[in-house]
Amino acid sequence: MTDEQDNDHEIDPLRRGLLAGVPLTAAALALGAGGAAAQQAASAPAPGRRMLGGLETSELGLGVQNMHRTFHTIVPHRDDVIALIRTAYEEGVTFFDCAEVYGPFLNEEILGEAMAPFRDDVQVVTKFGYDIDLETGAWDGGLNSRPEHIRAAVEGSLRRLGTDRVDLLYQHRVDPDVPIEDVAGVVSDLMDEGKALHWGLSECGPATLRRAHELLPLAAVQSEYSMLWRGREDDIIPITRELGIGFVPFAPLGYGFLTGAIDMATSFAPGDFRANTSRMDVGEDGGGNRAANMAIVDLAREWGARKDAKPGEIALAWLLAQGDSIVPIPGTTQLPHLRDNIAAAQVTFTEGELAELTAALDAIEVQGERAPPMVAEWSDVEAPDAT
Repeated sequence: MTDEQDNDHEIDPLRRGLLAGVPLTAAALALGAGGAAAQQAASAPAPGRRMLGGLETSELGLGVQNMHRTFHTIVPHRDDVIALIRTAYEEGVTFFDCAEVYGPFLNEEILGEAMAPFRDDVQVVTKFGYDIDLETGAWDGGLNSRPEHIRAAVEGSLRRLGTDRVDLLYQHRVDPDVPIEDVAGVVSDLMDEGKALHWGLSECGPATLRRAHELLPLAAVQSEYSMLWRGREDDIIPITRELGIGFVPFAPLGYGFLTGAIDMATSFAPGDFRANTSRMDVGEDGGGNRAANMAIVDLAREWGARKDAKPGEIALAWLLAQGDSIVPIPGTTQLPHLRDNIAAAQVTFTEGELAELTAALDAIEVQGERAPPMVAEWSDVEAPDAT
């Protein structure tokens, strides 16, 4: 498909909903499937389940990002992480989030092998958008959402995952050189072919979110969101609620910080992402940003004592309480941590308790940036106008 064909491609949003198996009421059809009415016309989820647009998932997902190498730069045994993914499924997790860039390629292969016995019972997520050599896996740090690259990337992901379709396909980062109309056009074609059932955006700018949803209704937006970083409450989350789009928080435990596993004496390996985030900085006097941010961990511990839960469970439960269309995707390679995360779905707050906890969070001013500059520059990007 040529770029010109992409720009001229007519996208029928009703056809997309029917392809994905989303039941639409007559009223929703009359209003048009591009708005919240059509998204909300999907059938209510089963108990313990949630809706991302028209996609039903488990309350919590599993991030399959570091199964080949942890943040600590440890390489887990492949058999162990496959067993962990299968245990997650056995304990009710059916939403598995991956991407071609994770590895690159290796985590899709791990997930594909792990989920093979129950592929039809789970929701599989992958992402495109980085300029990865699709033969060698080499990556120079750039982005690439040209239509021909998207198609080739998705074909590779399907092969590695051992499946004929992904349930949710994200643009991993908005490409500042490619109009979102071109991206939606090729994704629409992939949906026509049954290779993608739903689509979404990750770390997008608000204007691009609205444009993309108008073109081809989005099921979900993914971004960092946790008790440690709440920036999306100001821009993206209000739009997702308005339009009936789901929201998927990554790093819902603040890259492990909110579990209480990191203290003032913790050091990070040079290759650990967290070593390059200023919110983890420790000053020469032993204070610094990390010391200020420990107030959030202390708050989670306090509420853990009140709820007979661990700090990380409180952090996840608080996220789950922010709305029924929010599905956090904590990642782990440790079975005890997986079970702690799953247990968070059993922690509940009364309306008064939630207001009290949120007010206490509001009073804490988080210090430092959430990501290194190179990573931060890929967030909140707006796609260029179509030509």
